[in-house]
Parts: sequence; structure tokens; C-alpha cells
Amino acid sequence: MIDLLEQYERMHDNNIMLSFKGEVTFDLVNSILKIIEERLNRTEEDLKTKKKVYNVLVECLQNLCHHIEESATEETFGTKTAILMIYMNNNTYHVLTGNYIYNKNIDHLKNWLDQINSVSKDELRELYKKILNNEQFSEKGGGGLGFIDIARKSGQKLNYNFKPVNDNVSFFSFQINIPKQEV
Repeated sequence: MIDLLEQYERMHDNNIMLSFKGEVTFDLVNSILKIIEERLNRTEEDLKTKKKVYNVLVECLQNLCHHIEESATEETFGTKTAILMIYMNNNTYHVLTGNYIYNKNIDHLKNWLDQINSVSKDELRELYKKILNNEQFSEKGGGGLGFIDIARKSGQKLNYNFKPVNDNVSFFSFQINIPKQEV
């Protein structure tokens, strides 16, 4: 039998603040945000770092909630399944998300993420303004602003990967690293 206490201590020793796999709902998002806010208030001294981690997490969770491709997930698991993990090591917070995506949508998403990663901080701000001013929003409401916000708030490049599951679906892994501010 598995030793649950040992597993918990290993997660604690590895500074895993939260790990989740399952169906993503708005109620769950609110619960996760409350949990992380409480943990950050207990463990993080720097207000600026707390805000960055929290704001990036909000955007990541909104992406999961709004943009998870339900049909792709149902084809694989039967629900809107996603994975979320938040941990801290080497003075950096790591927010990781994963969800299923149709293979036909990968090129568009990859090109968007690569475009965000290829521009400077100032160009990123201008791209954000351009999308807002042109009101280029998708039917799901975003227009790609969430990923721009994540890059802007974290000050870091967006890390991602697509792992094929079958001929129609892949698993999209996304990671953002948020360095702690020097106090």
C-alpha cells in the first residue's frame, strides 16, 4: 500500500503548492485562487511577487476555463480535463497547465505563442493595445490577450509543448516561470 504521508512530505519538500488533475469549472477556479492566495500570504514576503504569481495564475486558469476544447477532451477522457501545478524552487515560482487540443488548432496557437515570445517588452505592450483597439476578439472572448498578459506580468518567455495523443488530439503543456523579487 502507498504511504500517503510519505507522498505528502515529498510534495512538501519539493515546494509543490498545488497540484490538480480533473474537470475545470468556474467554482474550482475560485477555490484554487483562494487556496493559492492564502499560501502566498503565508510564504511570500514580497507583495510584488505575490501579485505577479496571483495575476499569472488567474490568466492561466481563465485560459483553461475558457479555451479548453471540450470535444477534444471528451474524445480522450469524457470531461473538460486539465492539469495544473504550482511549485517554487530556486527562488522561482512555476505555474504549469495542461489540456487537450485538436491537432488542427496547434499551428495557430504555436504561431501566436512564438510571436509573443519574439517581441520586446515595449512591442508586447503595443501588441496588447492594438488588439484592444481593433477589438479583435474570438468567439470565446479573448483575442489572445491572456497569453500577452502572462508574458507581460511575468516578464518571462512562454514555455510550451504539444504531445500527440492520437490523430486528432494532442496534449498542450504550458509553463511560466516567475522569479521572486529580491527583498
